[in-house]
Amino acid sequence: MRAQNATAASTKGQARPATQSSSKAIKTKGTNGAAKKDQARTAPRASRGVSIARINTRAGVDPLENGAPGPNGGELVYERRASIITNPDGSIVFKMEGAEIPSGWSQLATDIVISKYFRKAGLHGDAKQGEKSVRQVVHRIAHTIRNAGEQFGNYFASKADADAFEGELSYLMVHQIGAFNSPVWFNCGLWAEYGITGSGGNWAWDMVDAKSSPAGSVMIETNNAYERPQCSACFIQAVDDDLMEIYELVKSEARLFKYGSGTGSNFSSIRGKQEKLSGGGTSSGLMSFLEVLDRAAGATKSGGTTRRAAKMVCLDMDHPEITDFINWKVREEKKALALIAAGFSSDFNGEAYHTVSGQNSNNSVRVTDEFMKAVLAGGKWQTIMRTTGEVCDTYDAKDLWKQVADAAWHCADPGVQYDSTINRWHTCPNSGKINASNPCSEYMFLDDTACNLASINLTKFLRESPDGVQSFDVDGFRHACRIFFIAQEILVDLSSYPTKDIAKNSHDYRPLGLGYANLGSMLMQMGVPYDSDEGRAIASALTSIMCGHAYKTSAEMAGSKGAFNGFAKNREPMLRVMNLHRDAAYQINRDKCPSALYRAACEDWDNAVTLGEQHGYRNAQSTVLAPTGTIGLLMDCDTTGVEPDFALVKYKKLAGGGYFKIVNQSVPAALKKLGYSAPEIQEIVAYVTGTNTLLAAPNVNRRSLKERGLTDADLTKAETAIPSVFELDQAFAAWVLGEETYQRLGVTKEQRSQRGFSILQHLGFSRAEIEEAQDTIIGRMTIEGAPYLKPSHYPVFDCANRCGKIGQRFLAPMSHVKMMAAVQPFLSGAISKTVNLPNEATVEEVAEIYEEGWRLGLKAVALYRDGCKASQPLSTSSKDKEKDEKKADEAKHNETVMTGLAPIPKTSAPQDATQLTLGLTPDYATSGSRPKGLRVRLPKKRVGFTQEARVGGHKIFLRTGQYEDGTLGEIFIDMHKEGAAFRSLMNCFAMSVSIGLQYGVPLQTYVDQFTFTRFEPQGIVEGHPYVKMATSIVDYLFRTLGVEYLGRYDLAHVKPESEEAIPHVGFLGGKEDRNSDSELPASLAYTKEAISRSATEAEALERNAEPPPARTEARRVEDAAHEHAAAASPLDAQLDAMMGDAPVCDVCGHITVRNGACYKCLNCGNSMGCS
Repeated sequence: MRAQNATAASTKGQARPATQSSSKAIKTKGTNGAAKKDQARTAPRASRGVSIARINTRAGVDPLENGAPGPNGGELVYERRASIITNPDGSIVFKMEGAEIPSGWSQLATDIVISKYFRKAGLHGDAKQGEKSVRQVVHRIAHTIRNAGEQFGNYFASKADADAFEGELSYLMVHQIGAFNSPVWFNCGLWAEYGITGSGGNWAWDMVDAKSSPAGSVMIETNNAYERPQCSACFIQAVDDDLMEIYELVKSEARLFKYGSGTGSNFSSIRGKQEKLSGGGTSSGLMSFLEVLDRAAGATKSGGTTRRAAKMVCLDMDHPEITDFINWKVREEKKALALIAAGFSSDFNGEAYHTVSGQNSNNSVRVTDEFMKAVLAGGKWQTIMRTTGEVCDTYDAKDLWKQVADAAWHCADPGVQYDSTINRWHTCPNSGKINASNPCSEYMFLDDTACNLASINLTKFLRESPDGVQSFDVDGFRHACRIFFIAQEILVDLSSYPTKDIAKNSHDYRPLGLGYANLGSMLMQMGVPYDSDEGRAIASALTSIMCGHAYKTSAEMAGSKGAFNGFAKNREPMLRVMNLHRDAAYQINRDKCPSALYRAACEDWDNAVTLGEQHGYRNAQSTVLAPTGTIGLLMDCDTTGVEPDFALVKYKKLAGGGYFKIVNQSVPAALKKLGYSAPEIQEIVAYVTGTNTLLAAPNVNRRSLKERGLTDADLTKAETAIPSVFELDQAFAAWVLGEETYQRLGVTKEQRSQRGFSILQHLGFSRAEIEEAQDTIIGRMTIEGAPYLKPSHYPVFDCANRCGKIGQRFLAPMSHVKMMAAVQPFLSGAISKTVNLPNEATVEEVAEIYEEGWRLGLKAVALYRDGCKASQPLSTSSKDKEKDEKKADEAKHNETVMTGLAPIPKTSAPQDATQLTLGLTPDYATSGSRPKGLRVRLPKKRVGFTQEARVGGHKIFLRTGQYEDGTLGEIFIDMHKEGAAFRSLMNCFAMSVSIGLQYGVPLQTYVDQFTFTRFEPQGIVEGHPYVKMATSIVDYLFRTLGVEYLGRYDLAHVKPESEEAIPHVGFLGGKEDRNSDSELPASLAYTKEAISRSATEAEALERNAEPPPARTEARRVEDAAHEHAAAASPLDAQLDAMMGDAPVCDVCGHITVRNGACYKCLNCGNSMGCS
């Protein structure tokens, strides 16, 4: 088992030599001789400090000045930019103009640094003065860290080395080569540079004490949060079997949640509910306390943000309450489903999920090798009393394992952490066991410790010679790792921490979390498939270089600063682990790895071990692979951590708002590396993203459109919109061409409000002609089938999701697991990554992934099956009309409450009901109206539904009454807390609409008239499965009626599954209720049969209809003032198709994407996790 864990991903390596030179520098591509000299240096003189080579900067030249030398012979050039972040409805979240930003930064990176990291006020005592330039932010951080290094002593060999360090760190940050975790950007330097003070309460190392006590063991409570800033994002806290200590954990967790950090704990020491108390009686058990902590986390969350607390709960498999813990979230999810079925909101922050417990943490079980062997052997597993050590219960190990897999299949929890593997690679076992991790599972170390993170952008080190030979700049990468690692080391003692114990342990053990981003993008640019032996070998080598060089640097610092305080106690096990890392480096598959990378990987570990034996290490841990959510976007990374890319086509944000689609920047580079010519690359890219012009397009082009009445001005508007749309019809929408053009073309409002209306079809183009033109103009969004591209090269471009409507390829779940296994042996910590599974994945597949993670030597695995949570705000199945739609979560079919279940006359033939539902005959079925001029009253007992929702926080009940044929005849509106006057007005409005409907006013007319009406209350809609935003109560009402009765899914923000498109007439049951006719009244069983048939026929018709526009493109409004919010961003539309399980961003409301174990927003850069 040890060999499996130690060598994870490789089979073809070489045996490590018995002795290795610790001073021989490898011959790889470098920048200059100074760099090579820096790499070769192995033993700095004691008490002198480390030397810093300048490989990117020159002495006397400020790397942050305009015109300073930049990468690849370029210069640093600043420009003035604005940052505008908007909600999906167009309202502004944040706006700032005139900021000074490097010209090479994207608009998204600009928005992140301005909105999140610029200090907005308080500079030099001026409440109105804030940071206006990236150079101010970078200087604030780099200069503060450099000064702290000099203040602490023995970090730099000389002032010149300190100058070089500050210059190199500034260069790496301003050119997006590396970045710290967000707390450093938020807090570091505010006091040192601007004199800004903050509240106290944290704990920090006493610098004064350090001068008289080398151990520096005294911790002091701070009274200024910015003098000793909190710079760590990841925390692990201990908890013991003591009532008061449990509630102390509540307090310390609350402090961390308050400032946006995450924490994890292992609760296995707390006695189970079966165990006795010292004062008599029986314990209430672990689960009761977990519920208290869960509620506390939820309360802290609601105290200032809608973002869930970042919290990890771990439990050992031998705990007496392990089965309750495994199934905790499954039970609570079932309760939530029942509440949702009863009409409560399915939103994660709605009443259903707020009522149940366990929703504010990630849960993980800790499994040992002994347990896994019992599973494989079909053996038994015993749980142990915490107080007496006696056996509590005996289980079949396979049954417990199946419970874990089944629970994860249902609700994504618990994840699995492999306890034996984790502690086998533990550098400080003599100081205690590793019991837990941070919420994202990349930081694993002793209890009551913290870790600050930083990441390096791998693609910045790809080089190409004049003759086209590609290489990786090993020396440049090593140098960046060295600079950031030294900076992180200095931050350990500059920082403050939420508790005294965390402050002391962080000082004594000094764990760091250096990592990287953009691996997936780099492999693609190299022309190497993510799922390949070569890709895994390259990833292994790069991770090995990063970790080995970090420990080499740590040993150098130990030579001048001394080893970390716990090293002497753990010298033997730490050196053992260092040799495990070195052994793994020699086991990298050298046949698949570039020779320079392989040699460097082995060399760095030889030097790290040799220097560690000589000086010890300054840091107990050095590397992790974090999700790099916000900071990855800050560095303009296409991919984060070890993730592959999620799509070949991206939407690039424009200054001032809006998007346009571009091919992933890695695609042309990969095609060039694979040997395709420039003209071939151009055609392949055009196949993917389209030509973005009407010129020379088949069927739909400038000539044919002019012949059908469009002017040059109209065509210019359409061509301007083409780069930002998914469907060709969207470029000719009313909000693009204008109302006058539509009137000139003879398009009535009634026509264009019909579901599936296509302006191009109205102009005489066939569906086939439009699709052919769309493929040329808009693109296929996939590279499959591209001209010239060899099928053997398809794997290079495989992404985490299927790309485009015709794309079939995507990376298999196990390919993610294998990549994790390739890099795990070269990390001190672990990997934050969620393995995404399709909805149709089985429980057995979940168990297989968890088992394979153990076999391959991973430290943790978390997974997510698409569609397993009822709180998903978006449909997650493919939008391709040609594919069979997958069934959505059961509760979504039961969001409406049936009232007045009346018998339906048996004289109505089934085919007539079907035709009515489909809108085939008679005419009024398509418009929702009755025959005009005659009032048709409803039957005394009628069918309808009740829909509960919240609009902008205001609860509203919409009740409907239907005719026997299913058309709408009346509505009731209840808002019980809005005051008598408002309530009476709404009642009168409902009566007016109801009478109009009964006199034959088409429902379509009401929908067209009242949607997009704007007044308070307005905002986010909770409780409706498809309508998620409303500009007013009236807008919500008629969006809902349009969706439910007219099939107006262009008014919905979430497109329903085809099956859900038809209102369900039935009770509030689960799957059995909908499928069992025998349990329904005869009249309802008949209705159910008719609706089932109509759903099938509707799906058949839908396949041949025009696909609806992006989610909110139905802005066919008469008020031009609302047109700025006419369509959903194409970015949201793209993510709707691929990331439907992701929540909306809690800052700007746009759709997020999965990022490790959490989520990130590609609109504003927010990270919904602890990274």
